[in-house]
Amino acid sequence: MRTLAFFVGVVCVLVVLLDAFQTIILPRRAGGRLRLTRLFYLATWKPWSFIGRRFGSSRRRERILSFYGPFSLILLLVVWAGAMLLGFGLLFFALGSPFADLRRQSGFPTDLYVSGTTIFTLGLGDVTPLNPWGRALVILESGLGLGFLAVVMGYFPVLYAAFSRREVSISLLDSRAGSPPTATELIRRHSYPGGDLALSVLLKEMERWTAELLESHISYPLLCYFRSQHTSQSWLAALTAILDASSLMIAGVLKEETRQAQLTFAMARHALVDLTQVLSLRPLNNSPGRLSANLYEMVCKAISQSGVVTRENDRSFERLRELRALYEGYAEALSEYLYMPLPPWLAERPHKDDWLTVAREQAGAGAGNLPPAYGAGTETVPAPIPTLFDHHDF
Repeated sequence: MRTLAFFVGVVCVLVVLLDAFQTIILPRRAGGRLRLTRLFYLATWKPWSFIGRRFGSSRRRERILSFYGPFSLILLLVVWAGAMLLGFGLLFFALGSPFADLRRQSGFPTDLYVSGTTIFTLGLGDVTPLNPWGRALVILESGLGLGFLAVVMGYFPVLYAAFSRREVSISLLDSRAGSPPTATELIRRHSYPGGDLALSVLLKEMERWTAELLESHISYPLLCYFRSQHTSQSWLAALTAILDASSLMIAGVLKEETRQAQLTFAMARHALVDLTQVLSLRPLNNSPGRLSANLYEMVCKAISQSGVVTRENDRSFERLRELRALYEGYAEALSEYLYMPLPPWLAERPHKDDWLTVAREQAGAGAGNLPPAYGAGTETVPAPIPTLFDHHDF
């Protein structure tokens, strides 16, 4: 029995140390399908998301789902600490519970008590080790507990710094591509003189953003569960909208095709595919897709009415379909798993951007002369479509 306890205790301690090292310290994708962290998220996310999806209100649903990311981090630390506490308790038990207890009691409960007070560096002194092996284990556990606490304290700032950097670019897309961001709005709102250059600069910035997203979320996959500030925003929606817009430009739908669109598409697809693999998901290749032939005509009409010259033909649509096949299956797999809706190619109904909604809620401002895409109206593709900058002075 004590031999088995020793073996299980060693396994518990090593599993926790290896898993914490891969999750916190190792700056690359962690391997292994039986990792403690991976099993933890598999066991907790599905029940949590199942409960969250039962709420009818989108705001309440997003609020419940947004709690999971930060709460799972705390719960994961509890799991690590609990497994290490149990591991050392089993090691003490394997040594024959070598402790002098002021209450004159010994056994496995005392071993767990010593392990708990040691790993959290309490040093109460009511139970003391009697032999060199017990003293050595107490010192080892105390050192590991202190180091574990230091690593955890440094873990939180790194995570939230990466989260903040991710959210900055997502917020910037609000006035540039709508809420949620769509490829049609992104191009339409850059139809002013010089807008093609501004769009190219934006795609360059988003190329860097996707690279940072890839690096941070592969190193810390739990950031994938952290949701944005607003219900209509998410890192997945922003990433998909950028891929949609780049695909339109590469496929030749627009008269001007830029090299930057190709570079941004390559980087964004790389990030999308790798993050799908990090979460152990498979692309949904049998889905009907988000862009039908009729919707494609409406997208081209909306873009052309804003003053952008388009080249709507069968070849461009076929080329666009081939490009979409490279990433849409991965995006839909992430959307289904994380319950983050993908952005439409064209706004399904008129709505205000988040920045205008906030302005309206504060002193009733921001209603102004809104373009049809944001204000009242019933048509999906209004004609003509003014740009954002025609009505708001920045």
